[in-house]
Amino acid sequence: MLEANEENKEEKITETAAAENEVKQNDAVEEKTTATPIENSTAETTEESSVEPVAEATDEKSDAIESEATTKESADDVLEEIDESVAEDAEDTDNQQRHEIPELDYHAMSMENLVGELQRLVRNEKVQAIKKHVDGIKHEFDLKFQEFLEHKKEEFISNGGSEIDFRYNSVTKRQFNEVYQDYREKRNSYHKSLEKNLKENLANRLSIIEQLKGLINVEEDINTTYKNFRELQQNWSNAGPIPRTHYNDVWRTYHHHIEIFYDFLHLNRELRDLDFKHNLEEKQKLVARAESLVEIKDLGQAFRELQVLHKLWKEEIGPVAKEHREEIWERFSNATKAMHQRRQDYYKELDAVYEENLIKKKAIIADIAKVSHNVANNHKVLQQQIKQIDALRDAFFNAGKVPQKVNEKTWAEFKEAVRGFNKNKNSFYKNLKKEQQDNLSKKRELLNIAVSLKDSEEWDTATQEMKRIQGEWKKIGHVPRRYSDKLWKDFKTACNHYFDRLHASKNTERKEETVNLDKKIACLEKLKAFKLTGERDSDLAQIKAFIEEWKSYGRVPFKRKNINQKFNTILDALFKKLDISRQESELLKYGNKIKQLANADNDSAISKERTFIRRKISESKTELRQLENNMQFFSNASEDSPIVQNVIKNIETHKEAIETWKAKLKKLNIMENQLIRDAEEAIDEEE
Repeated sequence: MLEANEENKEEKITETAAAENEVKQNDAVEEKTTATPIENSTAETTEESSVEPVAEATDEKSDAIESEATTKESADDVLEEIDESVAEDAEDTDNQQRHEIPELDYHAMSMENLVGELQRLVRNEKVQAIKKHVDGIKHEFDLKFQEFLEHKKEEFISNGGSEIDFRYNSVTKRQFNEVYQDYREKRNSYHKSLEKNLKENLANRLSIIEQLKGLINVEEDINTTYKNFRELQQNWSNAGPIPRTHYNDVWRTYHHHIEIFYDFLHLNRELRDLDFKHNLEEKQKLVARAESLVEIKDLGQAFRELQVLHKLWKEEIGPVAKEHREEIWERFSNATKAMHQRRQDYYKELDAVYEENLIKKKAIIADIAKVSHNVANNHKVLQQQIKQIDALRDAFFNAGKVPQKVNEKTWAEFKEAVRGFNKNKNSFYKNLKKEQQDNLSKKRELLNIAVSLKDSEEWDTATQEMKRIQGEWKKIGHVPRRYSDKLWKDFKTACNHYFDRLHASKNTERKEETVNLDKKIACLEKLKAFKLTGERDSDLAQIKAFIEEWKSYGRVPFKRKNINQKFNTILDALFKKLDISRQESELLKYGNKIKQLANADNDSAISKERTFIRRKISESKTELRQLENNMQFFSNASEDSPIVQNVIKNIETHKEAIETWKAKLKKLNIMENQLIRDAEEAIDEEE
């Protein structure tokens, strides 16, 4: 074979010169135009295709491929997409990690969660692998923050502020900016360090191409030329990554000159055929694997593997014999197109889901608009509406993506609906603040009266006026929160100061109360020391004796009235140990008062007691009705809510109190009737 090649050397050199001229012409074409997208997608993916800016432009095969590509533009799009992805992965092997990092539903995440996810990515992942993720997070964060900022601006303006004076300092925005700046610095540092190496590798690969082009012009032993060719191939394999913008052009040019070497140089045909056979076998394996990808359920995984196959096709495997080039590439291309069709079907299904999401979001927007057109005119109901709007906002973000063509329109409609509600809400609170300012003026007037009376010596007149302004205070509504606590504290201090003086003046006239206090303190100590014996009747009798003793001591100084509470607290604890209900314990305590009233034989005292009990029953019923009405406001609230539980507890407490007061009234009536009967019997005996 070597001798045959030598004999035909002169003939082949002539062919080589012609081919070289043709290559030079096409190299010029490469510099001016990097081929159309169709040519790129085909030529960059396979060295077998002759659709390249090189020789045989009028070749029938080239015309056929171009015609086929024209009718299959969508398939060529996926080839171009694969080429771009392969170029990006080839620039840095860590780029491939971007396929493994899950891309979350950033649209459904809050601003705080978006910051947290961005921070996690920047800290834990390679900066070159998270660009798509970071861009998605930034897009959603900017949308949400802009909406939030507009809401705050509307609140500011509705409170009387000027738009030009609006400023808002957001901790969340500051945190996002800090993390995003950290990402940019890391990304810039990475690209800066990578750029020099990529440029050097590019220069090296271009040099190898030039050396490869020069092989066909060297007059030397064919074996030496082939050895040099193999060395250049090895150098090419070790040349390292290059900029992604040059990747496909450089590889296309490299493969072109590999084919030139095989096709136009007098190689040892056995060596060439051996290479062609090996390359064909390897490409058949890639084709078989590509054809089997349709069986992989995970579409993302299958497409990523297809990209790897294209990378191997381009970088690792050389050309095959001319008679197999079109056939093997056709199989590989068809497998790629099948995957493309599968993706198209998936996207159609996804589009249907997006359309359903659009319907959901339009319904949510309509619900928000409905609420915004019927904003409540009281604080409690409006707070419920605010919660309702918040729930609808969450539902909007969780409803999923909508078709890209209506995404901006849908977002604008959503913002407009929310803005409408916020505008009406702010208008209500603006009017409410005016009302609170009026209340503030009224309470300040009452405070001035309280301060003017707190040192008065006109006890009767001042006491009545103090009680009157306390009643007026309760009737006045809310005041601005920033004044509420201090205003109440000052008013309470003035009132307490007066009544403390009033009680102090009365205490000087109540020496008996002081004596009673000492006796009650002693009784209280005895009660504290009392231990239950386990004999219920005996223990109960002893407790009744304590109660009777306590009641016999009368009133104590006003400031020390809390001693009665201490006494009752100990009694309640003892009653609890004896398994006596609260109502029974109250009636036991009340029994001693009944005895006192019976022994006093004072009709006026009995009448006052009856009036007092009836007033307590009436007050408890009024409070009970109010609490039951309040429960209507919690019709949508969960029964497990602490507020609802507290209202229910208060209702039960008032019901028990009413029953206890009724039982006391019954005891009082029985006692009075008994006194009447005793009096009538006494009269009968005298007669």
